[in-house]
Amino acid sequence: MGPVPHLPEDVIFPNFLERICPGRGIDYPALYREHYEQYPQSWLTGYSIKVRTGFAADEIIRQHGASGGILTQTLIYLLESGRVDGVIVARQGVPTAKKARAVIAQTREEVIAAAQSVYIPVAMLDMLRELDQGKAYAITCLPEQSAALRRLQLEGFAPAQQIKYVLGPYTGTALYPAAIDCYLQSKRVPDTDRVTSLKWRAGEWPGYLEICTESGRVIRTPKIYYNFLIPFFVTQTSLQSMDFANEFSDLAVGDAWSPVFEAQGGGHSVVVTRSKKMEAIIQEMIQAGLLDLQEIDALKAADMHGHMLDFKKRGGHLRNRWRSLTGRMAPDYGYRPAQIPFSRICVEIVISTLFAVGRTRLARFCVARLPESIIGPLFNFLRLSWKTASKPTKRKGLKGFDVVIKP
Repeated sequence: MGPVPHLPEDVIFPNFLERICPGRGIDYPALYREHYEQYPQSWLTGYSIKVRTGFAADEIIRQHGASGGILTQTLIYLLESGRVDGVIVARQGVPTAKKARAVIAQTREEVIAAAQSVYIPVAMLDMLRELDQGKAYAITCLPEQSAALRRLQLEGFAPAQQIKYVLGPYTGTALYPAAIDCYLQSKRVPDTDRVTSLKWRAGEWPGYLEICTESGRVIRTPKIYYNFLIPFFVTQTSLQSMDFANEFSDLAVGDAWSPVFEAQGGGHSVVVTRSKKMEAIIQEMIQAGLLDLQEIDALKAADMHGHMLDFKKRGGHLRNRWRSLTGRMAPDYGYRPAQIPFSRICVEIVISTLFAVGRTRLARFCVARLPESIIGPLFNFLRLSWKTASKPTKRKGLKGFDVVIKP
């Protein structure tokens, strides 16, 4: 199961917290009107100034990043240009190798040390209470955290207003920490062999999961293989969120999934600027030779993530709707897809059934005892087969995706 907060019985929350809690649902259309003063050009990928693809010119930064090193290079530039005093980032290995926590980085070395993806939940906004008054910060956030932060800023919450730049990754699915233990069991690593290092996207893009243990074992699994953990340990937030492209960040970055880029290797990113101040910074970095970026049509860039955009925008709505109809809590984001083909509803029944079965104790018990060398390739084969079979249905009507804003 996922983390459950335990709060004192007599705790009193400010009234505005209901409007910023992603679990209850943030009104996206209202937030668009207040933050951007307009609705997005595309409800699939959000408001944008420009969309580009590329990577960080510094090969060391590019290699340390999960894809093109764009977020790492931009955070370093914000620090070294004096625009911020610190950057809030998620760092794997704090306080222990299997855990991750938000930290404040103030040097190039500290930012690079926090490069790489982190696929378990990290409460980034917890760091707001640790900010030094009078100082300016940048932060990396997941999509629902970026939206909550914008609402906090609009509500006048002082620490939130110290955040001058919001950067974030495109985010599809995250895993509960128990996924790591399951993976180790599938690799026959005993509990007594303590994990000393964990990297989710080590090595050449798209990378591999790398775990080192106290006994000296180094375990590596390609990203496409350890994805078998997703059906069994996907977080509830991943299933309920309808925001894949980090719509309320100043800078949103995702892997550039393209046969051309994949053949080139090295890691490429889709880079979206959503504010004028960030667009100006990206232009500065391009002119300074820090970023190698080329502008791309927004729809073409969206095609690189069509599968996950559908999973969030239409699948997320269906999953939330079904939870509400069965009396369970589900967020309300203030809008719904204008149309979902019946065939897409049928596809979602299969997907949701898979997740429902996968999260049972029996399913998790069984998968932990199957060798990763078998289940990894098998899952990847089944994943690609399902993706190919369902692609026409999942892409149908997606380019013309529109929404109905709730009154």
